[in-house]
Amino acid sequence: MANMNYNDVFTLSLEDRSRKLADNVSKNNALLRRLKEKGKVRPIRGGSKILEELEYGEGDLIWYNGYDTIDYTPKQLFTAAEYDLKLCAVPVAVSGEDMLKNSGDAQVLDLLEKRIDNALKTMSNQMAKAVYNDGSVAKEIGGLRFLVADVPTTGTVGGINRATTGNEFWRNKSATATAALTKDTIGKEMHKMYHSLCRGSDKPDLIVAGDDMYSLFEDGLTALQRYTDPKMADSGFATLKFKGADVICDGGQGGYCPDKHMYFLNTDYLYLRPHAERNMKVIGGERLAVNQDAFYKIIGWAGNMTLSNAALQGVLVDHTTE
Repeated sequence: MANMNYNDVFTLSLEDRSRKLADNVSKNNALLRRLKEKGKVRPIRGGSKILEELEYGEGDLIWYNGYDTIDYTPKQLFTAAEYDLKLCAVPVAVSGEDMLKNSGDAQVLDLLEKRIDNALKTMSNQMAKAVYNDGSVAKEIGGLRFLVADVPTTGTVGGINRATTGNEFWRNKSATATAALTKDTIGKEMHKMYHSLCRGSDKPDLIVAGDDMYSLFEDGLTALQRYTDPKMADSGFATLKFKGADVICDGGQGGYCPDKHMYFLNTDYLYLRPHAERNMKVIGGERLAVNQDAFYKIIGWAGNMTLSNAALQGVLVDHTTE
């Protein structure tokens, strides 16, 4: 059996590092960073579902004079979208043999640091990927391809069927270019999508694109049009501006924005809802394998991405998408 003293070092090292993991995940993804900055990472405390209250109707305004009757007819103005709690975990394991081969405090700590680094990197990378999930895998969170769909007239999001008459309010905007976009034509399509998502002071504040769409947009700009966001740039994200919205490239290595897609997001209505007790934390007690000479620890996360206004989100798709 492995030396139990090493288990204490293992536990303390992992718990100390996991406290910083949630913050590191947001730093590695432009969308999650924006949600955190705007206070849209909202932990939940319990319950079988994650609820977002939706205001989708309007009351009656009645013009009158004198002693005209002002009638009131009750209307349903509110409903709620409900999202399932999703769970994921990254295990960290160290065998007794590895402990023996790396005996001595300095060597043991070095071994643990490498294992923990790998686990935290795995969690960060996979959460960045999950932000773009399409909802087709039942156990995974629903990311942008699910919440802001290419075909918003089908599917059920948050328990609300988008295909049902009367649920038009729950459909995002989607446009597919009729011809291959170029650096000379992408601006026009972006203008149309952007304006379709404006409602008074509500407007897109973040536009996320893959390599190809971002490159077309960038190539179409003159030097005088290359406004950047210093705050985002200082964080390591390549960013330009379009009508006040940050345009972010989330492609390249470790970027998961789907090819030929550009998302126009109003992040006032997008949320990351982690469970307060399972937000990149070490879960469970001591895990000494019953029939193995090894220690196990698990970094866990639970929650989902949610949406409270679909009509103010949009996606522009190049017609060449398969």
